[in-house]
Amino acid sequence: MKKKKITCCECGKTLVNDEIALCKKLLGTDIEEFYCIECLSEYLECTKEDLEIKIQEFKEQGCTLFL
Repeated sequence: MKKKKITCCECGKTLVNDEIALCKKLLGTDIEEFYCIECLSEYLECTKEDLEIKIQEFKEQGCTLFL
């Protein structure tokens, strides 16, 4: 069975696992709309680099969303 592709609710880009995990971590695990890293940075009013750093930090902390 194929996994459903999740796309950015703003631009329609197909998301990678880290983008999906970051949205869940920052916006809540029960969200239904996801953002790519570029659109999420605009939504949160921060830089893409800030979010990439957060992804690394969450991975280093062992967050299971980023496995």
